[in-house]
Amino acid sequence: MIAWDDFRLVQAIAETGSLAGAAAALNVNHSTVFRRLGTLEHQLGVRLFERARTGYAPTSTGEEMVRLAARMGEEVLAVERRITGQDLRPSGELRVTTNDTFLVHLATPVLASFRRAYPEITLDIVVANQTLSLSKRDADVAIRATDRPGDTLVGRRISSVSWGVYGPRSDADPEPPAPDAGSAGLPRHLLDRDWLGFAESFGSQRHNRWLRERVDEARIVYRTNTVLGLAEAVAAGIGIAVLPCFIGATVPGLQRLAPIQPELETGLWLLTHPDLKATARVRTFMEHAGRELSRMRPFIEGGEPVGRREAP
Repeated sequence: MIAWDDFRLVQAIAETGSLAGAAAALNVNHSTVFRRLGTLEHQLGVRLFERARTGYAPTSTGEEMVRLAARMGEEVLAVERRITGQDLRPSGELRVTTNDTFLVHLATPVLASFRRAYPEITLDIVVANQTLSLSKRDADVAIRATDRPGDTLVGRRISSVSWGVYGPRSDADPEPPAPDAGSAGLPRHLLDRDWLGFAESFGSQRHNRWLRERVDEARIVYRTNTVLGLAEAVAAGIGIAVLPCFIGATVPGLQRLAPIQPELETGLWLLTHPDLKATARVRTFMEHAGRELSRMRPFIEGGEPVGRREAP
């Protein structure tokens, strides 16, 4: 008999290419992985991996076990989702994923009000700029900026996320125009400024393409893989950048220098898996967060927040 944990072990080694990587993924130590793999190969009488300088590569038998592990994992997760979706009382743990930008500037007050309204629900907040899988139960609910939420998820589109060009408030530039004023093009004097952009690893290809099409590469003097870090760099005077308008309006010391750029707009979605949507804690969170985030829609789409923080 091959245990489910044995399949998970083989899958982890194949995905990471090393015993150390598998140990980290399974939250065990390296020697445990080494011992379990040796025992399993002895039990089956075949080698599951070829050891090479580049790492552990699965043999044909190992590849077959990896395929079986993937199918079994999906079936186990499907059963877990169905069982989890049958609870009726809003209690227990709820895992919510979002990125650092939304957590700091949008979601935290919503999470705080939810906790006050439903104290029996414990929140586990997973901050990740990469997209976590709701199908694999990496999270129960996602607050996500996307134009393609996926056919396997359900939820609602809260608003558009508007982007604009921002610079330090100490600049001699005039106060930012109203969201609907003027053309979406950029004034010539802005193109001659130092610009900040996103690192390629950030995955924001749309924003990098927008910048390359308008600004000479020599004028892009700073890159980072976080929106929050980009906003702080602008406030520090390193250069100017495109930022979500709700960030530009709340980070002290920033002002908008040009009209909102429609081609950078994305959607803000509240998403969950269909098997979990009837779960009491998921349902109550989706209703609460949807209502509270919808109240912020004018702000997310480029309006000014109430009680704006000014730079000292």
